[in-house]
Amino acid sequence: MSAPEPRWGRRRLLQTGAVALGGAGTGWSAAALGLSDRRATPSEQAGATSAPPTLSRTVAFHGPHQAGIATPPQAYVAVLGMDLLEPGRDSLGRLMRLLSDDIARLSRGLPALADTEAELAVAPASLTATFGFGPRLMELLAPGTLAPLPAFSTDRLDEAWGQTDVAVQICADDPITLAHARRMLLKDSVGLARLVWVQEGFRRAAGTEPDGTTMRNLMGQVDGTVNPAEADSTFGGLVWSDSEPMRGGSFMILRRIRMLLETWDAVDRSGREAVVGRRLDTGAPLTGTREHDVPDLEATNDFDLPVIDPASHMARARSDDPQQQFLRRGYNYVVPDPSRPTGEDSGLLFVAFAADIDKQFVPVQERLAELDRLNEWVTTIGSAVYAVPPGAADGEYVGQGLVES
Repeated sequence: MSAPEPRWGRRRLLQTGAVALGGAGTGWSAAALGLSDRRATPSEQAGATSAPPTLSRTVAFHGPHQAGIATPPQAYVAVLGMDLLEPGRDSLGRLMRLLSDDIARLSRGLPALADTEAELAVAPASLTATFGFGPRLMELLAPGTLAPLPAFSTDRLDEAWGQTDVAVQICADDPITLAHARRMLLKDSVGLARLVWVQEGFRRAAGTEPDGTTMRNLMGQVDGTVNPAEADSTFGGLVWSDSEPMRGGSFMILRRIRMLLETWDAVDRSGREAVVGRRLDTGAPLTGTREHDVPDLEATNDFDLPVIDPASHMARARSDDPQQQFLRRGYNYVVPDPSRPTGEDSGLLFVAFAADIDKQFVPVQERLAELDRLNEWVTTIGSAVYAVPPGAADGEYVGQGLVES
């Protein structure tokens, strides 16, 4: 038998409405609970004269869209996959009320309610959390809105990295900030959801590259050159759903792609470039000189052979259909694996957002599965899809429109 919760425990306050997300209503506040609502800066905690900009940056939690999608990718990610203990609107609403409140505070550099490590919360470091609901929950909330991905012939899926009811993509530019937010969310999920997996990833450290630099994966290749930019006129139509009940939301594809780096290491530089269709140094197509040059898939060399192999990864992924684009937000991963020759399992957390998965992502992946020279060195071992609700207004929790409709 579990110990009784404190009289004014965090869950009782939030679940009974005694504390609103916006702080309005009953008069209960962080101050009333003995917690400071004033944001302490990292410099105050350390006694320094100024806070490093990377640690003090904030990303607004409330808004028409969830943060962590159009947000410039942070350096670190941890994606949590959870299953509800009792799938239903009531338990999902309670979970999302708690977790939304956590991130609304932590993303501002404030400790969460009943945060036992409040000193770790003072550096927001561009913290975001993006919440998604899996097909089982969406059949309850909005039938027909989200279906699992079809089977792809090249997938070798491990159930350990499979579909869950809820996914939370937590991103930050500081690993301690991310670890603290992750622990806070998991503590507040106890009794409502079961953790199924955690997938961690990384990019270059914040501030080490100019803004807008395309990431490199662990194969050394630029990854995500053709990403739509938020300033593009087509961005909204490619990323944000315009259909009810998901208007203003998006759909997330999460694929865990293992790289066989031990055999990739044996491929020479020209061979690697031929497999992908791009130069290693600049990321330019083999027919160009700059990363964003349009590739000429009809160009031939002195032997009348295509300069860009039609079976190269870039050629197979490319389409004349402007709808076959989506926003990539991937991260590299490395985890110990003594069974492998390198002693580790390395690869890519392929995270993508689209307004319509079937129209935008599935045709591209079907072409890649059918024929892609890169398939010899990559294998998808995990796959899941999620409906990402629109953002929450001040005083609301993420997904409230779906849960309470």
